[in-house]
Amino acid sequence: MLKKIAFVAALAATAALASPVVAADYPERDVTYIIPFNAGGESDVTARLQDAPFRSLTGKGFVIQYQPGAGGAAAWSQLNGLSDDGYTIMGINLPHLFLQPMSGQVGYKTEDITVVNVFQLTPHALLVNADSPIKTLDDYIAAAKQAPGATTVAGTGSNTANQVAQETFDQAAGITTTYVPFTGTAATTAALLGNQVSAQWGFTTVAVEQADKVRMLGVALDERHPLFPDVPTFKEKGIDLVGGAHRGVAVPKGTPEETRQAISDIFTKINQDPAFKQKMDEGGYILLDLGYEDMDKFMSDLGAEYVAVGKALGLVK
Repeated sequence: MLKKIAFVAALAATAALASPVVAADYPERDVTYIIPFNAGGESDVTARLQDAPFRSLTGKGFVIQYQPGAGGAAAWSQLNGLSDDGYTIMGINLPHLFLQPMSGQVGYKTEDITVVNVFQLTPHALLVNADSPIKTLDDYIAAAKQAPGATTVAGTGSNTANQVAQETFDQAAGITTTYVPFTGTAATTAALLGNQVSAQWGFTTVAVEQADKVRMLGVALDERHPLFPDVPTFKEKGIDLVGGAHRGVAVPKGTPEETRQAISDIFTKINQDPAFKQKMDEGGYILLDLGYEDMDKFMSDLGAEYVAVGKALGLVK
């Protein structure tokens, strides 16, 4: 998977270097960047780190605002009612944008959201508190089998990447755990550290940030993560779980095409900033450069994959 990601990123980066960074004179002022989760999660951390290269490229900055609720749906349902002049953008997460509308009335449909750039992936990771008696994946599975439903697992929102990981893992391992949704990664991690839950479905980023406060039991990659060479992949344990959460940025649907492309080009250029890239690598993120010109195919292909996931979650009959 890492090889495939690197290949896609390299192609996108090459194309980006050959294209202009911005169209016309955009931006002429600071840009409001709405994060649909609590402060402190991966979306927030990324936006704050993106601010410095954004300022370097454009001479303007981000005004970061938070609009948490319903696993992101509270913000995404209002996106198209916001100003469409290019000065309001919003973070997005996948598979959230695919799975939430499958669950019923969440205030938006997947096709309502105009994604202009997908810039990173964070691999699924299963974590426990450092003082947990659960030391390995085998311990986790054994505990869940001994008392079905008693193992509580924190995650961000419902019908989100974290719940997909929990459901996929449970089905493959033949166990039953109880998923407990929170409003963002920061709140989810706080629940784990406070021993309010048995475990957390999060990402490699959580393990980096919390260091010796948590123990990562497994990671959803084809090969072990370079930052965690001692942590097995789920595939090593016979669990077919590879993937994570994609993050990117969307704009209100009325935003002009030229401005959509300009915003996308800037985010692609941000990913090429050496200092930013180093911080992302060290933080456990995997950078992607999927621009506006790639979005139709990317969203279509990924959406088809998540139809099957929706069926597994009981969202699609």
